[in-house]
Amino acid sequence: MKKIHLISLGCPKNFVDSEVMLGFLQQDGWVVEDVIEESDVLLVNTCGFIQPAVEEAIDEIFELVRVKQEYPPKLLVVTGCLVQRYQEKLMDELPEVDLFVGTEGVPAIARLIEDCLAGKIGRSIHLPSRFLMDSTTPRLLAAPSFRSLLKITEGCNNRCAYCKIPSIRGELRSRSIPDLVQESISLDQFGVRELTLIAQDLTAFGNEVGAVNGLEELLAGLLAHTEIPWIRLMYLYPTGISDALLELMAKNSRIVPYLDIPFQHVSDSVLKRMNRRYTGDDLYRLIERIRTILPDIALRTTFLLGFPGETENDIALLEGFLREVKIDHVGVFAYSNEEGCPSEFFPDQCTDEVKNARVDRILTVQSEISKEILKKYRGRLEPVLVEGLSGETDLLLEGRTRFQAPDVDGCVYINEGQANPGDIVFVRIDDSQIYDLIGGIESGTETV
Repeated sequence: MKKIHLISLGCPKNFVDSEVMLGFLQQDGWVVEDVIEESDVLLVNTCGFIQPAVEEAIDEIFELVRVKQEYPPKLLVVTGCLVQRYQEKLMDELPEVDLFVGTEGVPAIARLIEDCLAGKIGRSIHLPSRFLMDSTTPRLLAAPSFRSLLKITEGCNNRCAYCKIPSIRGELRSRSIPDLVQESISLDQFGVRELTLIAQDLTAFGNEVGAVNGLEELLAGLLAHTEIPWIRLMYLYPTGISDALLELMAKNSRIVPYLDIPFQHVSDSVLKRMNRRYTGDDLYRLIERIRTILPDIALRTTFLLGFPGETENDIALLEGFLREVKIDHVGVFAYSNEEGCPSEFFPDQCTDEVKNARVDRILTVQSEISKEILKKYRGRLEPVLVEGLSGETDLLLEGRTRFQAPDVDGCVYINEGQANPGDIVFVRIDDSQIYDLIGGIESGTETV
């Protein structure tokens, strides 16, 4: 039996790549081995988007090197964005790695590993031409069986000044609507209860082939041909959110009232330097438009602080924005000065000390806002997707409302009643914390 241990780092898009690699490997007779020491091949699918992700990947590789040395013989394979970004440089920097494969090598992974094991190829790096998965691509679902990701595009055309994605992942390439619907039908039949659509920018879906309402047409297809109860949208560019999309969401409760819209900043001068195509006023108007059509929506966003030229006044603008509009979920990150990005040589770079202080300041503000927002759920009866036993204690179940995305937002601690992972049950919300909710399954209510 050929056994492989795979570690997936980085974003949900990368996670889908890992599932596809496992699908190809399974077709070739490989089985996934959770016990790392008993594996024949150690594979890490890396992120290389920003420096902290690079450092995490290197640390993970060194840990696998230690295992390889302690429990030989094993093949060590590194794939993904780190390879695509640094390419041949890694051959010299990481001599312990046997095989490097770029982001586009997903369909060739089984053959490359077999050739390496058989001695047909030596220690090497492989950077194949661009690849776009489709519904016939093998995929071994690695997330809990009741939720899954649907990656609708590859690449990006937005060209933000701080971002390496276009050079790593290439130009925007969209899958076809019939193909995505077919994959969703398969996921529905598999038992998926929550389907999260992901891309670098969902609103760009189909733009490169002239589609105008591509995302709306895709959602209409998913609603018509599947019965998946929760469909979630992650990563939408602010200027691409149409009234047609919002009205579609308002008319169809299966599209959960939740949008992840990375704002990155609200200062006009910072946004202009970032090459983001909107202003702070545009964001105020966008939020008002969204909440007019979808009053009960939960919004998530991210901010990038410490960008070159950012001032204390810019941070004050951001703080005022948060206190006024009250976003439900906010991720805050310190700007990383990435080699090869336009912003690499921008003047007025901020020090790490300044960046970290600004991140802490905004996180503190948001924690206060989040605590107040969550109070509105007290006394409400909410459908909750049960994830299983809580990571905090086996005495509690854990789940999520429609207003909480997996892995990035808070959760619901269920302190009364029984349910199975994947069940959607009604929970009476009794209490709230800074990011989490607490309640019991309502007796006498049926599973949704």
